[in-house]
Amino acid sequence: MIIKNISFQIEEYSADDQLAEQDRWLLQKAREATKNAYAPYSQFLVGAAALLANGEVVTGSNQENASFPTGICAERALLASAAQLFPHVAVQTMAVSYNNLKGSSNLPVTPCGFCRQVMAEYELRTSTPMRLLLSGTTGIVLVIPSIAVLLPLAFQLGAME
Repeated sequence: MIIKNISFQIEEYSADDQLAEQDRWLLQKAREATKNAYAPYSQFLVGAAALLANGEVVTGSNQENASFPTGICAERALLASAAQLFPHVAVQTMAVSYNNLKGSSNLPVTPCGFCRQVMAEYELRTSTPMRLLLSGTTGIVLVIPSIAVLLPLAFQLGAME
């Protein structure tokens, strides 16, 4: 038997004013993207904005549906758009934010399991780590160096061979 330890480090900022200007700007784009969310059931508006390796910015927002499994999260909506508009272009940084209309929005939001898997595959597909900025409308901002930190044992193509 071998025991392996998986550990990682993330950065935590008490507010977005501590971020570099470009990160602050991208996080603001994610917050603005929450206005395009369609979330009449949860009232949990999520927005994402990504800076691509070619300098382009793509945004996405969650889109709910009365048949809950058919909705799509902001992160996956963004990645689908990015892949369609700019095939094979890596995401350098993705910012994700939310506005909870039923309560506070001052804690960082983290991607769901579905999104983590899709993001991990996108990283592998483009051979580039996807840096994440995670926040609410105010408060703490987490900076994650790669989606691999959030999903270290992601399902990979090799398992299907």
